[in-house]
Amino acid sequence: MDIWWPRHHPCMLTIPFKMKRAEKANTIGLFVSSEVPEGGEKTHWEGLFEGEVQPPREEEKQEWAKKLVSVVSSSDTFFLFADNVHRASKSGVKLAAPSGSVVDKECIKAGI
Repeated sequence: MDIWWPRHHPCMLTIPFKMKRAEKANTIGLFVSSEVPEGGEKTHWEGLFEGEVQPPREEEKQEWAKKLVSVVSSSDTFFLFADNVHRASKSGVKLAAPSGSVVDKECIKAGI
C-alpha cells in the first residue's frame, strides 16, 4: 500500500497531464516516491503538465496512508514465491489463498 494506495490520493487524480496513459503511470510513480528529476530531465518533466504541479507533502501522504485499513490480497491458486508474501506483509496486507504450491510452507512462514 506504500506504493499502490498513494497513487489514488486526490491530488494525484487531479494532475493536469499532457501525456498518454503509460507516461502518466510513470509520472505518478515519481510523485509517490517524491522523486523529481533534475537538470534537462526536470525541464522535460515540467513540460508534461498543463501547469505547475506539486507532489503531496509528507504530512498529506501520511494522513492518506491512514485511510487504508484491513487490506487483503487473494489468489485463486496460490502464491508462488515467498517474496510476494514478504512484499505484501511489508505493506500490511493480509493474504488469503488456497494451498497447493510446493513452497506453501515457505510462503506461510513468510506471512507470519
